[in-house]
Amino acid sequence: MATTVTLKGNAVALAGPEINVGDRAPEAVVVASDLSEKTIGGSTGKTQVIITVPSLDTPVCEAETKKFNDILAGLDVDVTVVSMDLPFAEKRFCESFSIGNITVASDFRYRDMEKYGVLIAEGALKGILARAVFVVNGEGKVVYKQIVPEITEEPNYDDVLSCVKSL
Repeated sequence: MATTVTLKGNAVALAGPEINVGDRAPEAVVVASDLSEKTIGGSTGKTQVIITVPSLDTPVCEAETKKFNDILAGLDVDVTVVSMDLPFAEKRFCESFSIGNITVASDFRYRDMEKYGVLIAEGALKGILARAVFVVNGEGKVVYKQIVPEITEEPNYDDVLSCVKSL
């Protein structure tokens, strides 16, 4: 059975396998704002925070990205915010809001984030990413997962920060 979230109270299904705490984090290739490819997930020897958002061009995604850029700054973690926005728009966003502590990337090329079960499969937002956060330890295991139940709401930042600091 597919995982579901809501958009303004209406249920929408997500495509892809359900990834849970304890599972191996699948490798996914995303495109950074400079058009370089970045592999996320898998075993890297470093803690990763993988954040998915519908679009940086919305107030909630903007606030979330800015907040993660601030609260995770200075920590020894590799943070990537992934959306379906094109790299050109992501570059403009990062420059406009001085986002420099994290990588902002796009899944437009390979749609690899479906491997994490966060691709919206139906409704008005079909084809873009749900709001989610995964923390992956250096060995490539998922140690924290948060699929935000209502797409229009922000994630629990305190839980993410606590998890990262505990590693």
